[in-house]
Amino acid sequence: MTTLIACSHGTNDPAGQEAVRRLIGDVRALLPAVRVVAAVVDVEQPQIDEVIAQEAPRDDVIVVPLLLSVGYHTAVDITRAVGRHTNARQSEPLGTHPLIADVLADRLSDALPMGWVRGDHVVLAAAGSSNPAALVDVEAVAARLRPLLPAPVTVGYASASVPRIGTAVAEARAGGAARVIAASHVLAPGFFAGLVSSGGADVVSLPLAPDPRIAQVVVDRFLAAR
Repeated sequence: MTTLIACSHGTNDPAGQEAVRRLIGDVRALLPAVRVVAAVVDVEQPQIDEVIAQEAPRDDVIVVPLLLSVGYHTAVDITRAVGRHTNARQSEPLGTHPLIADVLADRLSDALPMGWVRGDHVVLAAAGSSNPAALVDVEAVAARLRPLLPAPVTVGYASASVPRIGTAVAEARAGGAARVIAASHVLAPGFFAGLVSSGGADVVSLPLAPDPRIAQVVVDRFLAAR
């Protein structure tokens, strides 16, 4: 057997912690024969290097980043921790899986109980990263999301990348948008979800997790890496 280490960012937000716990619980339900262990890269405990060191002596391990794009935490923190153990490896992050766009579209519909109106504009609001590969990942999600929505989609970032969410919202309004909706391209409530909410959009969708489809994405990433 191979142990799945589900590695999230970590947060001080109790709602975010609960969302990740529920997501990992959903993963366990989908993989009843697999040992599924939680880890984080920041803020909380246990940290990823500690968890791999504990699990690798007993089993092969695959780290699935509960992160939505390639960035510092996936390319440096997780990769460095994995590289210390010959029987450890990591999967791709979650964001470019096709189901992510489906969940985003449903979150947007949930945020608009009266439906879409003419003049709506969606800003795909992502955390942001200094890693150019992360921006490619987010643009890929935007490309998958556009055919699912009756409104144009542009991209904004909470930090580290441009345009910032506030700038993307302002540009949408300057371009004639009557209402700007921020699609929260974040996994769970926490710091980055707060930045998305404060970006000036008229409506903000909820984060992606928990959702059974996100758990399926985790499972798919694990199986592909195994």
